[in-house]
Amino acid sequence: MMRALFTASTGMGAQQLNMDTLAHNMSNVNTIGFKKQRVEFQDLLYQTIRRPAADENRNEPVGLAVGLGVRPAAINTLFGQGNLQSTENPLDVAISGTGFFAVQVPGYEEPLYTRDGAIKVDAERQLVTADGYLYLGPEALEEHYTDPRIATDGTISYMLPGETEPTVAGEPLQIFKFSNPAGLQKVGKNLYQATVNSGEAVQWEPDSDNSIALHSEYLEMSNVQVVEEMVNLITAQRAYEFNSKVIQSSDEMLQTAANLRR
Repeated sequence: MMRALFTASTGMGAQQLNMDTLAHNMSNVNTIGFKKQRVEFQDLLYQTIRRPAADENRNEPVGLAVGLGVRPAAINTLFGQGNLQSTENPLDVAISGTGFFAVQVPGYEEPLYTRDGAIKVDAERQLVTADGYLYLGPEALEEHYTDPRIATDGTISYMLPGETEPTVAGEPLQIFKFSNPAGLQKVGKNLYQATVNSGEAVQWEPDSDNSIALHSEYLEMSNVQVVEEMVNLITAQRAYEFNSKVIQSSDEMLQTAANLRR
């Protein structure tokens, strides 16, 4: 009975973390480029009461072992493609595939990475995120620019007064791939940081790599599916409730044992 109390408590703690993760997913259902997370569990150690035996005196193919509960093993980020939403904004761009835009963030020596393609133009006509972080690759737009466009290879062009040919804003948008995107460290504000587990950033070469595509005037929305998350939420809630019932039942059994001498 005491073992059941502690085992059920591990289940309640695990489902609480599961609920926290589901709440985070649901709260970011409209976040541009957000990737949902999933909690992965493992069973805990087993207490062996009797081991299997096979000798000249006994032949017991199975033993007697009691599990001691569950523990969260990992929270995995699922980088499935989110829905592409048309915006009719020429500076919005969405990535299909596993690429990331590179941005320069103050306080970090290396670039950070994002799936957020809602590009803004600051007072110096630089291409930045909503927080003012510079997208790497393009140069600042010239004064009095009009009709900006983003090509499928990330090249940004625009028109100037009196010109008949578009002007190119320096290099294309720098887009990088990782061998293990789930190993990227989340730093908030739609940003990721490369780690040893993610592998080194490899720059996308549009001429030779068709695994990534850019879509101008579109944004990639969150890949959270509300109905699926609601089902997972109900499952987690019921699992939490079942574990609490086990604790209540164990408590009643302990109370019955304590009243035997009355």
